[in-house]
Amino acid sequence: MIELDQIDKKAASSLEGYMVRKDLVRTFSRQFPVPTYVVEFLLGRYCASTNNEEIKEGLEIVERQLKSRTVRAGEEELFKARAKENGEVKIIDLITARLDAKTDSFIATLPSLRLSDVRISPELVNRHERMLTGGFYTEITLKYDALIAQESKGRPFGIESLREIQLSQRDVLEILEAARKNFSTEEWKEFLLRSIGMEPAGLSERQKNALMLRMVPFVERNYNLVELGPRGTGKSHLFQQISPYAHLISGGKATVARMFVNNSNGQRGLVCQYDVVCFDEISGISFDQKDGVNIMKGYMESGEFSRGKESIRADGSIVLVGNFEVDVEHQQRIGHLFAPLPSEMKDDTAFMDRIHAFLPGWDVPKISKELLTNHFGLVSDFLTECWSQLRNQSRLSMLQNRVFFGGALSGRDTNAVNKTVSGLLKLLYPSGESEIPEEDIEWAVRIGMEARRRVKEQQKRIGAAEFRNTHFSYVMGADGIEKFVSTPELQSDNSIGGDPLEPGQIWSISPGGEEEHAGLYRIEVNEGPGSGVKILNKPIPQAFRESLGYAEQNLYARSMQLVGDKDPRHHEFTVQLRAFDASKSGAKLGVACLIALCTSLLKKSVRGGLIIIGELNLGGSIEPVHNAVTVAEIAVEKGATVLLLPVACRRQLFELSDDMATKIDIQFYSEAKDALLKAMVE
Repeated sequence: MIELDQIDKKAASSLEGYMVRKDLVRTFSRQFPVPTYVVEFLLGRYCASTNNEEIKEGLEIVERQLKSRTVRAGEEELFKARAKENGEVKIIDLITARLDAKTDSFIATLPSLRLSDVRISPELVNRHERMLTGGFYTEITLKYDALIAQESKGRPFGIESLREIQLSQRDVLEILEAARKNFSTEEWKEFLLRSIGMEPAGLSERQKNALMLRMVPFVERNYNLVELGPRGTGKSHLFQQISPYAHLISGGKATVARMFVNNSNGQRGLVCQYDVVCFDEISGISFDQKDGVNIMKGYMESGEFSRGKESIRADGSIVLVGNFEVDVEHQQRIGHLFAPLPSEMKDDTAFMDRIHAFLPGWDVPKISKELLTNHFGLVSDFLTECWSQLRNQSRLSMLQNRVFFGGALSGRDTNAVNKTVSGLLKLLYPSGESEIPEEDIEWAVRIGMEARRRVKEQQKRIGAAEFRNTHFSYVMGADGIEKFVSTPELQSDNSIGGDPLEPGQIWSISPGGEEEHAGLYRIEVNEGPGSGVKILNKPIPQAFRESLGYAEQNLYARSMQLVGDKDPRHHEFTVQLRAFDASKSGAKLGVACLIALCTSLLKKSVRGGLIIIGELNLGGSIEPVHNAVTVAEIAVEKGATVLLLPVACRRQLFELSDDMATKIDIQFYSEAKDALLKAMVE
């Protein structure tokens, strides 16, 4: 027996009767041919307790029911014989139904008994319409009629009654809201992860965030998510095993009639009847009609599709999951991240634009025994019923006047980020009345922006000029700092990305000297209360100390020109120099140091892809750079897109090759203030 931790104890006191030990679930789901949520439904009924004796008794009942009601391969005839002897038999099975036009009656199919002609009343079909689309798991009382068996083409098996394996209570959200108050935000996240079977203790922050993003389609209407990544990370598990409100379409043809509406009988399709429709192994999916993808595209945009003159609304979320055959870096080099999608989708930027989030499947660990939890989590039918009810709410009002998105986000980008943020906040705060702290809103905004930006970056790769600006940013509060959100797979810490750096950070190249070659550096400055400038490097390179000293004196002497009414003498600056080449002295980086000090004080970012060159003296004059062509070539090699040089270098650059000159935008400055204005994000 596991030892109960703090989260287990809090759950036991506030959610008694709605939680189950997840290791018990795994034990049974391997033994019997039914999804996890079916096992949890029974365990929730008989084992939702922390008392060992009660759990033991409950387990015996659950095992007995699963043994007597689930049909293993090879036992079909045994169950049919029992139905004949006793007049009826109870089974747990996936039921689907269809209309038989010849006899004007409905016929049910029970796959575990290999029966495809079972009588079922129209009343039962009308009450449970999902059996006409994809079917659902249910407890079935199956009758056998010996008289009908003797008729020609008689159907002796008939369904007497059904009991859906789904929660019958409707006030579940109130119970969840009340319980949430007992948990901290971090504890609640961990409890949610345990509820889907994962143990958060072994997960990094990014891995937890990716798993949280997987849950958003369940709580957000008309949410379109793509997840592509390596095999074995449990991409389809959540949609197949956890929720009766989700439907998984495995590779192959997806018919328009089944997905949307059947024109012959008006029967509504999967997107009308399920909260989430997930396409597994997306690379193998194709539609039966040419306009299938267009109908889906229209639905993903507006939540509507047309049938003749009638327009039908639905709120099922669309999830596309698939595998990468190669690693992410290689995929980025040879093409784009949507490449595994079917041919009619993968290069269509209009289709991509309708994707609200691209979940980085490579951030999710491969499922192993160590990652599966043995602790308590919510019973799946309780959890998914709460999720289903949360779809009727929104948390967008929580963002009003608290978050402002940057200019790079189009209307569709804003809508996509809003939907992701709303979904994540609903997961964290099931009550619409909760006060949501700034840090949780910022957490959700960063995940939402990164997931949407990943879509935009792929559109940009395909070459569409309209998607050129991908520098997504946000500001918390009316007077907050503009923060930029990047997608980590596009850049590493030691390469110059196209994104603006945090305020106080800047790339520079030291021109070198007699004993040292030119080299790339990043200067990082943090500002806080106090006074003076402190260098964190140990030992401090003497040449860099000198350059920083000149920058500091110029900042004090020209503070009104450079930073306005902010007095730099009342701030302490901590400075770190990071070298990326053999060059380590940090010589002649004065202008870059001054700009780093100014931007940390102004809370302004420097333009993305920029390298700034130049040294200044105590009087504020800019010193000449002796090897401007070499510096420009290094800047191109390091991936910079803009180079800011003293204007005195202009003549030297006539010798720069045409090839190099076309790869970088070279700009000039005449003095420190001019350099600062040209370096900052507009």
